[in-house]
Amino acid sequence: MPTATPLDAPVPTDDEQLRDELLDMLAADQLERTGGGLPPGTKLPPARDYDRAQRLRRIVEVRGWPTHDQVGKQGGTAAWLVAQHADFDVAFQQWALAQMTVALRAGQADRTEVAYLADRVAVNTGVPQVYGSQVRCRDGEPRPATPLKRPDDVDSLRHRAGMDPLATYYAELALMCSDEAAAGQEAGPG
Repeated sequence: MPTATPLDAPVPTDDEQLRDELLDMLAADQLERTGGGLPPGTKLPPARDYDRAQRLRRIVEVRGWPTHDQVGKQGGTAAWLVAQHADFDVAFQQWALAQMTVALRAGQADRTEVAYLADRVAVNTGVPQVYGSQVRCRDGEPRPATPLKRPDDVDSLRHRAGMDPLATYYAELALMCSDEAAAGQEAGPG
């Protein structure tokens, strides 16, 4: 199981150490959500999203947003996912989105991840989302968590963000929503 770096530990100055810390954060996040290969029936560890978000905030304050040149694509994805899962702190998500957008303009962040975080912030602030990436399962079907800002242009916008058409995305989620409806636990990825 990945170990957590103390929140007040010095921020690594070495890019490889920073990447390793971010990848540990990603591994812990996924273990807490999916069990990550734990034997069936094993209780999942408690979610530590808050601690990871605070640690990422500290890293970004000291080093700036972790860029692809610094930590590689996987390290950048790890940083994004920490921000994506920080729903308890929308101000942090908005700040992270601004940092990622600057990195994206420099070719140092993933455009799809920026799109997902933009939609996540929209949903968490109750405004229409641009890309339709945040869904809730309702009646066994995926539905946008908030309305779409420009429904007639959504597939064009998704294409520019490196995303599949909305119908394709929803088709991928349909089985999950159907399974959740059958189990009586509709919520969906968000």
